[in-house]
Amino acid sequence: MPNSFDLSGAGAALYAFDGDRYLPGPLTVGPWSPDAQHGGPVAALLAGAAEAAIDPVFPGIEVQTVRLTVELIRPVPLTPLEVTASVVRPGKKVQLVEVTLRAGPDPGQDVARARGLRIRREAMDVPIDRTPPVAPRPELQDGNDETEERGGPRTAFAEAMDLRFVKGSWEELGPVTMWTRLKVPVIEGQEPSALQRAVAAADFGNGVSRVLDIERHLFINPDLTVALARVPDGEWLCFDVVSRLSPEGYGQAESQIFDSAGPIGRAVQSLLVEER
Repeated sequence: MPNSFDLSGAGAALYAFDGDRYLPGPLTVGPWSPDAQHGGPVAALLAGAAEAAIDPVFPGIEVQTVRLTVELIRPVPLTPLEVTASVVRPGKKVQLVEVTLRAGPDPGQDVARARGLRIRREAMDVPIDRTPPVAPRPELQDGNDETEERGGPRTAFAEAMDLRFVKGSWEELGPVTMWTRLKVPVIEGQEPSALQRAVAAADFGNGVSRVLDIERHLFINPDLTVALARVPDGEWLCFDVVSRLSPEGYGQAESQIFDSAGPIGRAVQSLLVEER
């Protein structure tokens, strides 16, 4: 890892907030380079900013971020990060938010962007899809993390997640069904939102459902889109994931997302596929 600053500053959280910048901790490291972050922490950081942005025209409207698309423009370094967010389409019912993540000396270099779609919240009596998850949640016991039982985590960020495989594993190629829970705060001292928990876990999709040997191929996702039909209930989420590839060097990983009450949404990742 680079020694530009002390990574221990974030403690057990993914990030610490220092003045006007976010300091990534060691749990943010990704699988493709020891000097770059995993997409999950980055997506969670951007999600929080998208949720917190205030509509300058309708500041009092209660809204829910129902879709977030993250574009990972370049590898996000393990250096202090600046986040800016603005509501670019104000509205009483529908709002559009743009978030930018920058790294390096001021003004910094854009390393990731996100666009969030927010819809006003209003109580109403509607039917809820109670279709059971594709696999029931396994018995959960402290210290019985499947990431350790089945070959160990593939990236430092996996240490920040509780991953319980119901179908497939780190060691197997092909579709995977797993239950997940974020074990640490995204930002030190702050409780993660439901959206942050969902997008952090969703970025594992292409890694766990891989169809290629990670020692011989790269299958990097330059984006992540998460769309939710409702707010997840509780910390645990189930992901039913499959990767599909083109013979022309690209592909897609798709996740159907459930909570304990039923389906809540989907996640999609575009994939850049290359031989190492």
